[in-house]
Amino acid sequence: MKKQTTVPQIEVGILFSPEIHFCLNGLYFSGNSNRPYTGNYTLKKENDEYRLQQNEQVEKIQLPFLLHPQCPSEADFELTDVVIGIHFHWERKEDQKFKGSLKLIDETEYLTAINILSLEDYLLSVISSEMKATSSIELLKAHAVVSRSWLLAQKAKSSSLQGHYDSCQETEEEYIRWYDREDHTHFDVCADDHCQRYQGISKAYTPAVQEALQSTYGEVLVYQDEICDARFSKCCGGVTERFENTWEPVNHPYLDKIFDAPTTFVTGDLRTETAARAWILSAPAAFCNTMDANILSEVLNDYDQETRHFFRWEVSYSQEELSALVHQKLGIDFGKIQEILPVERGVSGRLIRVKIRGSRHTRIIGKELVIRKAFSPSHLYSSAFIVEKEADRFVFHGAGWGHGVGLCQIGAAVMGARGYSYREILQHYFKDCELFRLYE
Repeated sequence: MKKQTTVPQIEVGILFSPEIHFCLNGLYFSGNSNRPYTGNYTLKKENDEYRLQQNEQVEKIQLPFLLHPQCPSEADFELTDVVIGIHFHWERKEDQKFKGSLKLIDETEYLTAINILSLEDYLLSVISSEMKATSSIELLKAHAVVSRSWLLAQKAKSSSLQGHYDSCQETEEEYIRWYDREDHTHFDVCADDHCQRYQGISKAYTPAVQEALQSTYGEVLVYQDEICDARFSKCCGGVTERFENTWEPVNHPYLDKIFDAPTTFVTGDLRTETAARAWILSAPAAFCNTMDANILSEVLNDYDQETRHFFRWEVSYSQEELSALVHQKLGIDFGKIQEILPVERGVSGRLIRVKIRGSRHTRIIGKELVIRKAFSPSHLYSSAFIVEKEADRFVFHGAGWGHGVGLCQIGAAVMGARGYSYREILQHYFKDCELFRLYE
């Protein structure tokens, strides 16, 4: 692995809207002119023209439009009504502030605001947005390395894919799709849970966050001389899943099944229905099986704490409710849903493919996120579930929160609270990986 001499620059998609409202706090300059910009603006598209309005003054501009701060350390910009938790049960709007440059582009369906800044400045916000900045120092260090590794792996993958990737396989019998970084083609990552939560300087930074970044500055996880595609989710439910069972069919040996505990559990093969059922209905002593209010309050942001039952959970629907929901979410009219049948499970018991049998249609759907979207107004907590039919109701019993691949944030928080170092946390979740300082 060759070291780099400079810190990479990152482009983050923040806001997607028919019009964009922003405020420049300080002097900014466009790369197209020497004219200074400051104060409140609204960008609209009218009759194939882009109009930048400030008070009563309107300027026609060309997109992409790039604004650089004259003094980066003293300037910031604010975006109005940024949607966070898109399509999740905690979805809401916030006004957010950002350091760095502002880039405005047209993505046909909407205008997009992009923040351009250094990777380390980006991580300062990610670590405070993915969890609370008051988390334990070892957890913050571990997450800094994971987030840095993931983003650089995505940039490398984007270059190799060159914009061509098939993430959907559809026939009359099956609808299989996965969602990943490849859904963004005009910037490196988005700012929401689809990629990594990034909420600018709106979140409070702490000395612990600064220390975590400084002590791990430039550190990445490496496997066989390549930066790891390091993943993370809220709660694995006791066992982590393999990469290829959630995203594209590529095997990463370091993203494999691990038991989220000091020792392994006796579970049997969770790819089988008997073992999966027993596992999901159990409550093993995993790291992430905690209701410790102090640990959870340190790790989970306020809106995350609206979710209290994530290690094991239950939801139910009437036959009518479920049939209407699946029709709405998938656009497939199954008629009255009669059965939900497991077809294939991963090593953590998460469903990869599910057969929905209705009075009008029968089809297999997958992968993990498609399944979670199909059976919830937002998302099921995970695809590790069994379904029991009680009269005219379907009851889902599930395990974990998220895709379950890589680092388990709740489990890592418990490890940090128990005195594990960030190196030990990373070694636990990422098999046979090494730490490498990519730049200094």
